[in-house]
Amino acid sequence: MKTLSTLKVASTTLLAGLFLFALGCGYSKSMVPVQPGTMPTISQLNPASGTANNSFLLEVDGTQFANNAAINFNGVPMTTTVVSSTKLQATIPATAVMNAGAVPVTVTNPAVGGGRYGGGTNAATSTPVNFTVN
Repeated sequence: MKTLSTLKVASTTLLAGLFLFALGCGYSKSMVPVQPGTMPTISQLNPASGTANNSFLLEVDGTQFANNAAINFNGVPMTTTVVSSTKLQATIPATAVMNAGAVPVTVTNPAVGGGRYGGGTNAATSTPVNFTVN
């Protein structure tokens, strides 16, 4: 009888230890929720307009641009050069400006992954500013 109760205590202790070990090793649910990302703002497009069927270099001035921010031209992410946290550049291909009219331009700061215990940020996209195609 003594051996059976000792075995029962030992197995209960082992199960409790494994449970606590699993919690301490990152197998538990995320404790830190994802936070909103830093919202970029656009103050100016240079140029503000262009001619249909011609590629051009677009410069976007604003604030809070992340190191890997992207210019979106008519909803399509462009290959973007980050000049600074207030200036971005992208070459807009002629195929993106085929028709005359207003084209929305936005900037997206991508999501940042969380660490071992969750966290991180969501992607954040600026309000659109219209580029005019003539």
